[in-house]
Amino acid sequence: MGAAPDQARDMTPGHARIAIVGGGLAGLVAAWRLVQQGVRDIVLFEARTTLGGRILSVDATGLGVDLATLALDRFDLGPSWFWPAAQPQLDRLISELGLQRFGPFEDGDLLVERSMQTPPLRAQAYGSEPPSMRLAGGTGALVTSLQARLDPVLLRTGQTVRRLRREAQRVELTVADAAGKATVWHVEHVLLALPPRLAVSSLQFEPALPPELSRRWQATPTWMAPHAKYVAVYDTPFWREQGLSGSARSSVGPMGEIHDVSMPGGHAALFGFLGVPARLRRQTPDEVLRTHCRAQLVRLFGLRARAPVGEALKDWASDPLTATADDQDAAGHHAAAPPRSADAGAWQGRLVGIGSEWSQQFPGYLAGAVDGAESGLREALSDIARRTQEPAE
Repeated sequence: MGAAPDQARDMTPGHARIAIVGGGLAGLVAAWRLVQQGVRDIVLFEARTTLGGRILSVDATGLGVDLATLALDRFDLGPSWFWPAAQPQLDRLISELGLQRFGPFEDGDLLVERSMQTPPLRAQAYGSEPPSMRLAGGTGALVTSLQARLDPVLLRTGQTVRRLRREAQRVELTVADAAGKATVWHVEHVLLALPPRLAVSSLQFEPALPPELSRRWQATPTWMAPHAKYVAVYDTPFWREQGLSGSARSSVGPMGEIHDVSMPGGHAALFGFLGVPARLRRQTPDEVLRTHCRAQLVRLFGLRARAPVGEALKDWASDPLTATADDQDAAGHHAAAPPRSADAGAWQGRLVGIGSEWSQQFPGYLAGAVDGAESGLREALSDIARRTQEPAE
């Protein structure tokens, strides 16, 4: 990516060369790539108390886990699959990190549920094309591996960026902790590793972003923001004894699509996307939704499905660090990427979007987070290099 390494110097609190806003996959990839090039005068702010963003894992009991340590028996409530043949950039990163991949279980029949009055139909299951893969330990293994490669002093969790103000030669960031205590940071460049729509709704820009850029960012749907996912964990994949793949499609619900997400050498699990609209889910207690999900699994896979050893439900639409009001009625599709930076004005050359939705190739996907980070980082470093050759502003 071609940037010269920093001169050896300590980073003092309140000052950094580059600030990264967002500690999901894109932010962690950007931080690691910078460190690999010798650029260590950076700081990453993540509003959540843990890193990972929309990568979220639970253990076999259904409890959330800290991704700081690697464990293999984990299940995803965020992104779960990737496609190596179509997404070589992500696949190279996985190899670089030494992570173990495996193919999904697709043997056996697919179940199709059309009404409550008739038993589900069995149909021949089909594999994804191109073939999909999963990671041992879930996609959280990416977060664990990247976090382990970064100096903890660079990673500031529980820190919410509230305001970005353009100064003569720097950008001033106002950052608040969980108690509301504010800290001011001065940086040369800002990398936005969060969804464009969330950036517009949650960050105050002074001066304001160019109107057309702000409009394009606001109009870009956030992948996964309207969705909810449920996972039920079992001791064994008993459905396979019935010649079933664990996959199902339902027009009854509450889950419209179900998959086997068992971990080799670990627990078995079934995972589904809820087809209930976000606004209706908000009026329904989580325990009621879980009860309906378990009942659906019993209808499909039999009585052994009624008592999972663990379960979890994640409604991304109710997560303020993922979804905005505009996401409540969204269809949840992968949208075309907006411009990642301003081409004129005060923010030109100082602010670049690097999150997954800014990826031209894979907006919203895990692969998009890697592509968005690496391509956005190239643009940012080019801006920095050009600025060092120009007269002071």
